[in-house]
Formats: sequence, C-alpha cells, structure tokens
Amino acid sequence: MGYEQIMPTRRQEKIARVIKEAVSDAIANHLNDPRIEGFVSVTRIEMGTDLRNVDVYLSIFGKDETAQNKTFTAISHAKSRIQSLVAGRVRSKFCPVLHLYRDEKFKKTLEIMKLINQAVNKPKKEEEKEEEKEELDT
Repeated sequence: MGYEQIMPTRRQEKIARVIKEAVSDAIANHLNDPRIEGFVSVTRIEMGTDLRNVDVYLSIFGKDETAQNKTFTAISHAKSRIQSLVAGRVRSKFCPVLHLYRDEKFKKTLEIMKLINQAVNKPKKEEEKEEEKEELDT
C-alpha cells in the first residue's frame, strides 16, 4: 500500500514495534506449518495514520525460490491466526488489519553487494594473470 507521511507519531511507532514483535513471535513460535522453512524476518512495518491498516514486509531466506514461495504462501494462509495473536498483544480499541508482503529490498541489496565484490575482484584477478605472464616471459 505504501502510506506516505512525514513522520510517524509516538503512538504509531509504539504500535508498529509491538506488531513487529508479535508477528515475528507468531511466525517463529506459533505456526506449525511444515511448508515454513528457512529463516523468516519481519523487515519493516508501515502503518496508516488511522492505525487501522498495517503493511508487514517479510524477508524469507530458504534453500531456493520454490521453498521461499511455499513459506510465504503458508504464512499468508495463516494470516488470520497471526492477526488474532497480534490482537492479544496490541492494547487498543481495535487491532490493525495486517497486509503481508515479501520484502525484496534486502535480497536486492545482497545481489548488488555481490556484483560490487565481483567487480572489485575482477581487476585483481586480471592483475594476477598479467603478473604471471610477466614472470613466465622473464
């Protein structure tokens, strides 16, 4: 959804922190779905100004893309269970409605870091090859 606001209020920050902890705990300790594999992390929470809707971004690390998709599907199917566990932790007149999304930012950051490392190491390898050629020529 992407809620645009200049700065969150203290109340929004507090509820977002509680929701982040509650969702993390629910996924780690209260879901017994065998499709959930690997490491799941709640990377960020975006909350509307009315505190009624919250976007939860999950970063999933698994063996491959298929396992990650299965994990996200399992978590999405358990959204109502997660919602009820969050409702028990949030002290408010109402519990915000959760909207789950996969956070691809961290994955993209890792890919960029890998490309940077490859670009940095490539000239070194070329220099080593040139040095070996010079040593062989002499």
